[in-house]
Amino acid sequence: MTEKLYEGKAKILYTSDDPHIVLAQFKDDATAFNAQKQGTIADKGTVNATVSAHLFTLLEKSGISTHFIDQPAATQLRLQKLRMIPLEVVVRNVVAGSLVKRTGLSNGTVLAEPIVEFYYKDDALGDPLLNDSHILSVLELVSASQLSELRASALEVNGILSQFYVDCGIRLIDFKLEYGFAPDGSIVLGDELSPDNCRLWTLSDNRVLDKDRFRFDMGEVASAYQEVLRRVLAHS
Repeated sequence: MTEKLYEGKAKILYTSDDPHIVLAQFKDDATAFNAQKQGTIADKGTVNATVSAHLFTLLEKSGISTHFIDQPAATQLRLQKLRMIPLEVVVRNVVAGSLVKRTGLSNGTVLAEPIVEFYYKDDALGDPLLNDSHILSVLELVSASQLSELRASALEVNGILSQFYVDCGIRLIDFKLEYGFAPDGSIVLGDELSPDNCRLWTLSDNRVLDKDRFRFDMGEVASAYQEVLRRVLAHS
């Protein structure tokens, strides 16, 4: 008998027969701007679960530890239970989103090298941007060595996913990662890897294939998600 552990904006987590494993149910619900905008995207749950499963598998084969176990149903993933670190780790390859507002650079400007940013995962505070001192000395979320590990892992994930998406005819503009502690204390990649938390533009014409289509009422949201799924499956 499974019990609901937690319901977020995009997923519901349930217990399983194993206390160390949880079942994630991906929803078609869509939110933006800290849930100020809400709606649904047809078959988003299936797309996000399946894309996440394939990308987690790719990363595992490349030596990145993730919480992914398997995909028992179209909208479900079985995952290792983690003690999540309340940080959103954002990797940026191209200027977009909030980086445009903070720097004044044009949307689509290619960065000289990828940058890693950390945000405090707290809806009530609006997930604010943090520097290393905030993380280490003020909030004491992780140790200095663990912060270095998060940064290095995020850049390694970026390298693997960027090349994979190029093979799919897609540019990985930026994306958000979340990590947690496994029972043995090791840091493991968690959450999901999907058009919900990755900005994805086509290589040929910079067509947006991610949740920005929902955020900014660009239309054809479901078909964009389906195109990401089709391209990922074709190259997995």
